[in-house]
Amino acid sequence: MTVRIRKIAASDEVRWGELWQGYCRFYERDLSGPVTRHTWQRIMDPAAPVYAIVAERPGDGVIGMANYIIHENTWTLTPVCYLEDLFVAPKKRAVGVGQQLVDWLVAEMKAQNWSRLYWNTKENNYRARGLYDKYTPHSGFLRYVVNNG
Repeated sequence: MTVRIRKIAASDEVRWGELWQGYCRFYERDLSGPVTRHTWQRIMDPAAPVYAIVAERPGDGVIGMANYIIHENTWTLTPVCYLEDLFVAPKKRAVGVGQQLVDWLVAEMKAQNWSRLYWNTKENNYRARGLYDKYTPHSGFLRYVVNNG
């Protein structure tokens, strides 16, 4: 069945929220309440650099989402895209939806002339890494995080 990737719309809020909560559970994070509301508001704010796309399938509705951030950086002349969150409903996986979401971002990177598209995943997220390895080898960088609080 055909999957359509499109920019998110205000009418997707409830379904995006369900997928977002699934994503947060996967990464063992409780980002409900204020963080979720703030994230949604930034996605809907045309002045914010936070965006989202969804994967929609006839008969199923929205089955996947990807949140991404466009930002400047010090190593290139044009902005870069950080794919921050990608999630496909568990019962709708293994049919290429995640790949279609990433493919949409790759095409948008070329169309918008972003210098690069990049993302992180857990080292043991083998299913996602199987997809990501099709695009590029692991960068070899380690991620360090200092939290406030």
